[in-house]
Amino acid sequence: MQAKQVDFSKGSVTQNIIRVAAPMLVAQILNLMYNIVDRIYIGRIPREGLLALGGVGLCFPFISLITAFTNLYGAGGAPLCSIERGRGNEKEAEEIMNTSFWLLMITGGILTVLGSIFCSPILTLFGASDTSLPYALSYMRIYLMGTIFSMIALGMNPFINSQGFANVGMTTIFLGAAANIILDPIFIFLFGLGVQGAAWATVCSQILSAVFVMRFLLGGRAELRIRLSSKPSLCKSRILDIIGLGSAGFVMQCTNSLVQIACNRMLGTFGGDIYISTMTIINSVRQILDTPVLAITEGASPILSYNYGAKRYENVKRAIRVVTLSAIVYTAVMWVLILLLPEVFIGIFNKDGSLVAVAVPALRIYFFAFIFQALQYSGQTVFKSLNKKKQAIFFSLLRKVVIVVPLTFTLPYIGNLGAKGVFVAEPVSNFLGGSACFIAMVCMIFPELSKNKKQPEQ
Repeated sequence: MQAKQVDFSKGSVTQNIIRVAAPMLVAQILNLMYNIVDRIYIGRIPREGLLALGGVGLCFPFISLITAFTNLYGAGGAPLCSIERGRGNEKEAEEIMNTSFWLLMITGGILTVLGSIFCSPILTLFGASDTSLPYALSYMRIYLMGTIFSMIALGMNPFINSQGFANVGMTTIFLGAAANIILDPIFIFLFGLGVQGAAWATVCSQILSAVFVMRFLLGGRAELRIRLSSKPSLCKSRILDIIGLGSAGFVMQCTNSLVQIACNRMLGTFGGDIYISTMTIINSVRQILDTPVLAITEGASPILSYNYGAKRYENVKRAIRVVTLSAIVYTAVMWVLILLLPEVFIGIFNKDGSLVAVAVPALRIYFFAFIFQALQYSGQTVFKSLNKKKQAIFFSLLRKVVIVVPLTFTLPYIGNLGAKGVFVAEPVSNFLGGSACFIAMVCMIFPELSKNKKQPEQ
């Protein structure tokens, strides 16, 4: 298959966003399959599916931490790479990509070793009970074996997209997801491996995706290539630039991990294992619903970065408007569906009557202010894509650390809310954090773009 490249210097902004976001949407949907399909099958394991689902959910904070480091180098390096390409500096763009690659490799090895050694106490800290810990350990110990492969596949894929090869980026995810869908039922049910089978299927899928990414970036039609034969390029200033810009995504994922830990501990205290299983399902539904928003915003990111580097500021403003409107319309539609059909979303994972009774009201509460999530993603994407490190990091911290974590620990004690208070914390943080991030972006970025001299449009 011949790789088709999108030229960001030609065509309309809207068309370029669609051409990048469409295959990225498919890739994001397929990426869900790594963990979502696992949970769907795990929830259907006879007699122990509900408890096993909660046990796997306890692994989410550590998996989020792995994703955080992946975003630190991948999402941190790719916009810088696009900016340099917009400036016509292909050599520096390739240096940035190679630096990110080696940072992913080194960090992946460290996380694998530390996670394997301290797996049991970490999961206990996350809220695992005596009954759920065996399931969590069975999944996590195997999952950790694929850490480096997962970080290569997901961390280097943005560099493929930043060069305009969105279809190749989609194929990367498709191969792994397809393998996971096929291997999950074989390992879980046919081989009788249960939770361990789900983990093995995921690891095999991650290896396949990583091999495809490496094969493309080592040769093929890639304009920027990974260099394995030469000494790793680890320039200190370049590393600091990558980490500085990637810190926004890193902080967001780390705070997601912190929120998951807080939720699991409070739900375990006020509701028990069934509420932890409920939160596992809610997080899974959120991943499904977030996917199109992420595809829209991430699809716009290289266009924003490229045009900003090329000083086409009107194109930047146009891209911001397109991505914001699209995200708002989508989240509004999904919000209505959640309110009307919560049982449909819950039934994807488990149809146990006791679980449904708890999960239906919890789901409606959790997603009540979902539309404000579009504002958060739009604002964060603009700050990140235009290399506004401080703002991107601040608003990541504001919503999760400053707002939702304290609310998660305090609301259950207010007005006898109990476990319900844990779910209330999310819509409050979406409203406050999302509004603040978007308003700040509009007030800071648009005046800056308007002050600069307009460049000829393509």
